Amino acid sequence: MVHTLQSFIGGRWQGKEAANALHSALDNRVIYHTHAEQIDFAEAVHYGRKTGIPGLMKLDFQTRAQRLKALAMYLMERKEELYAISHLTGATRPDSWVDVEGGIGTLFAYASMGSRELPSSNVLHEGPAMALGKRGGFSGTHILVPRGGIAVHINAFNFPIWGLLEKFAPSFLAAMPCIGKPASATSYLTEALIRMINDSGLLPEGSLQLVIGSTGDLLDRLGGADVVTFTGSADTAAKLRSNRNLIANSVPFTAEADSLNCAILAPDVTPDDPEFDLFVKEVQREMTTKAGQKCTAVRRIIVPRDRADAVAEKLRERLAKVVVGDPSVEGVRMGALASKDQQRDVAERVAQLAQGNEILFGGAGVLKLVGQGVENGAFFSPTLLLCRDALSNDAVHNVEAFGPVSTMMTYDTIDEALELAARGKGSLVSSLITKDPAIAAYAVPIAAASHGRVHVLDREAAVDSTGHGSPLPQLKHGGPGRAGGGEELGGIRAVRHFLQRAAVQGSPTMLTAIIGEYVRGGAVKESDIHPFRKCFEDLEIGDSLLTHRRTVSEADIVNFGGISGDFFYMHFDEIAAKDTQFGKRIAHGYFVLSAAAGLFVSPAPGPVLANYGLDNLRFITPVAIGDTIRARLTCKRKVDRNRTDDKGRGQGVVAWDVQVTNQNDELVASYDILTLVSKRA
Repeated sequence: MVHTLQSFIGGRWQGKEAANALHSALDNRVIYHTHAEQIDFAEAVHYGRKTGIPGLMKLDFQTRAQRLKALAMYLMERKEELYAISHLTGATRPDSWVDVEGGIGTLFAYASMGSRELPSSNVLHEGPAMALGKRGGFSGTHILVPRGGIAVHINAFNFPIWGLLEKFAPSFLAAMPCIGKPASATSYLTEALIRMINDSGLLPEGSLQLVIGSTGDLLDRLGGADVVTFTGSADTAAKLRSNRNLIANSVPFTAEADSLNCAILAPDVTPDDPEFDLFVKEVQREMTTKAGQKCTAVRRIIVPRDRADAVAEKLRERLAKVVVGDPSVEGVRMGALASKDQQRDVAERVAQLAQGNEILFGGAGVLKLVGQGVENGAFFSPTLLLCRDALSNDAVHNVEAFGPVSTMMTYDTIDEALELAARGKGSLVSSLITKDPAIAAYAVPIAAASHGRVHVLDREAAVDSTGHGSPLPQLKHGGPGRAGGGEELGGIRAVRHFLQRAAVQGSPTMLTAIIGEYVRGGAVKESDIHPFRKCFEDLEIGDSLLTHRRTVSEADIVNFGGISGDFFYMHFDEIAAKDTQFGKRIAHGYFVLSAAAGLFVSPAPGPVLANYGLDNLRFITPVAIGDTIRARLTCKRKVDRNRTDDKGRGQGVVAWDVQVTNQNDELVASYDILTLVSKRA
């Protein structure tokens, strides 16, 4: 019996009547149907707003990061169920690894980044705060807050798991409920993922809904607080972007579109260099991984004219060794395209590219398939074309065959190579393979203007390189022009895309209350209890200690120099120091830092467990022999990471604002101390 897929809308699975047939990429047999029932998108939007948003807002950034980690662990334990279904898309195990474990790994990455970089609240301070008046009573800063809307994620067929999760992770951290709409051809794998996520019980109700089939009037129901993201063709992106309601309500729309990415072999690389083999290997891998169905795949191979024959020979050798067929058969290295429709589309595009160009490898009648019943599958031969005059051939820069197809083109100078790269009108990624840092320094700034990511590969990088076609959670994914003009991933930057930025003005005391972070000049709270004697729960933002004073002597400077080995002339040479802007010897900056610690540290064992870093350290006014310093220590920021030690006792992170002043109340040093502080037993 063929299963009918269901949408997950309003907290329940919907759809029983079969509609469009979905076929196995391997043998074209019908394996699923989409459902025929129309989705009530008014219900979907209402559920996201009235149930999803309140549920997410009950959690803070830190708690949502913990939920992401728990979800990633849950999915990782059940990944084999997803691999088994992914096989039907025509993917090999390594292809599916990118989708399945790559998607789960993105959840882990955002859980980790959120835990390290986000506060235990729903207000993200984008500082620093700045004084807006001369008397210190009026300041301003920027905050990022949840938008109070929903995120609609429309994804392509090539990565039905990663495509959803790489968008879901940052929007979930930003407290935006998601409505995911996968491409129908492989939506059965996304449906399996959503069922698994729903069964976990880890997400608040309304956090994630699923649309199988058309988006109907969904986009017409969105407002200015909502967000739409899209991955797919440039033509579809343009159509969706022009939706009248999205335009009228200024709904943010981010597109990541397929593009004609390129790989450039620099003129310094010869066939005898390791970089030459790295280039050929990288291009072959990008042509055949996922059967070339990657938005980041190498579509244009740009090589020096006098290296073209050598590159072609090596590439043909490698492509000839690629075994194509059923991925479950031992030795198969490339599977099928996602569907017969995709197979026909790629064939049409290859025919267009072949006009006026040479086919060096591939073409009709050369594909020998491995496996039972695969003759009806959506397979396509790896195909390599050669364009000898790419500056006058527009097709190679405009036509994309979204499969295992690449066109090699030649150049005479590095500037010509960069011109060819730019002719793609914007792409997600370009690679430069070179052994010469001077060429990289010249070429990369030029290439970066028209490519979202520039991957520089040499023998040194090769030991760790994740490759041309691998977007990483830590770095942005997206590109200008044809590539959609959007950005995804990029670490916490992606979370900020789903938050609303606002400027806030007021007194330092008011700003402290608003952002949950002490702003200098604001009210402080002093008591007989040293701040270092308070457990994490008992500390309040603004708890402060003003220390006793210490006068700096020549002996302090001499002793510190002896201990540290720092005998810089400004600290020891009276005559040379007189000729400087200070006109006299001054104390080491790090002595001032150490002396300040001696003033404010409470030495007995207590809740403060460890100092693990300094941020924003600045030495502002020099400290001379005879100057008297004191320090003010203030609880600036608290982050509850919901962690415990090996004894089960909770811990949090506290940032302390430190201001060191002299006898004239001038600021001499300024910094933040980061400490681990235990909770009450």
